[in-house]
Amino acid sequence: MKTITDHLAGYAAYHRDRRNIATHLVGIPMIVIALQILLSRPLWEMGAWFITPALVVAILAAVFYLALDRPLGLLMAILLALTVLLGNQVAALSTAVWLSWGIGLFVVGWVFQFIGHYYEGKKPAFVDDIMGLAVGPLFVVAEVVFMLGLKRDLHQAIEARFQQ
Repeated sequence: MKTITDHLAGYAAYHRDRRNIATHLVGIPMIVIALQILLSRPLWEMGAWFITPALVVAILAAVFYLALDRPLGLLMAILLALTVLLGNQVAALSTAVWLSWGIGLFVVGWVFQFIGHYYEGKKPAFVDDIMGLAVGPLFVVAEVVFMLGLKRDLHQAIEARFQQ
């Protein structure tokens, strides 16, 4: 299994331009929220608990992230839990509002992505490796963590791959 350094360095190879990274800091969260909104229907209630396709996807993603790195995985799990809750709130609205928010965020999020890749001059990472779709949200969170001066060893290990 690839390490977190492998995944993030592979993704970072397609994201070296700061403008591209900036557009991803906006676009990827929009896409994740959009998917959580759209996958929040149908909802199966079981007393105080509920199951939605969004919850299943969030749990699977959280397990993947936790397997790569506990602290970042925990942060991702918390953020995904928040998107599940937000998705459920939006999904409880009318169908028109639910779809408008879900589709609107999805489309605008991808517009941001493609603008960033225009600046980068490279195709999106998922074109060559479908795992890029799962690594993208982790990349965004890791970039923010790195900007805060945290996880320096991981950041240096990723950047070292580009110094060779």
